[in-house]
Amino acid sequence: MKTTVFLFHPDLANSHVNKALAEGLPADIKVRDMYALYPDFQIDVAKEQAAMEASDRIVWQTPMYWYSTAPLLKKFEDDVLEYGWAYGSTGTALHGKELVIAISPGASGYGQKGGVPYSVHDLLRPLQATSDLIGTKFAVPFVTEGASAISDEAINAQVKKYADYLSQEALPILDTFA
Repeated sequence: MKTTVFLFHPDLANSHVNKALAEGLPADIKVRDMYALYPDFQIDVAKEQAAMEASDRIVWQTPMYWYSTAPLLKKFEDDVLEYGWAYGSTGTALHGKELVIAISPGASGYGQKGGVPYSVHDLLRPLQATSDLIGTKFAVPFVTEGASAISDEAINAQVKKYADYLSQEALPILDTFA
C-alpha cells in the first residue's frame, strides 16, 4: 500500500501537532509539505495529479481553521481535482483509492452540548462529498482534537496512533451517515 501524506500547514516550523504527526511516520510513507512546495499558491497541477495517481492511499493532513481546512487545501482541490481527470464521465484517475483526512482542531468538545454542537465528522462532510464525487473510499478521519493545548505526552501517544493507523493494510471506511 503506497501512502502519500499531502501536508497542508501554513506554519509547520511552529506547529506542535502537525509537525510531530508528520515526523513520526514510518519512512515508507511519503510526506509532501504543500506550503513549502507552493508558498505562492501556484500549484503544479500535473505534478500533484501524478503524486496522487502513484498513491493507493491519499492523506490530506491539515489543521482545522474556522471549521474547515487550511486555505491551500481548498486551492489544491479547486486546481488539481479537474473535471475529466478526477470526476466526470472520463474522470476516473482516483477511483478506488483511499482518502484519509487527518485533521487537528484547536479546540475539543465537538458534538457536545455547551460546546460546538457538531462533531468533527459532521464538519468534514464536504470533504466526504468530494471523495464520493472523485470515486475514492473515504476512510474514517484521523482526528487530533484540542491541538492548541495538547500535552507532550498526549501528542506522543497521538503520533504513535497516527503511524499505526496509516500503516494498516485496510482502513475503516466512513459510511454516508456514520
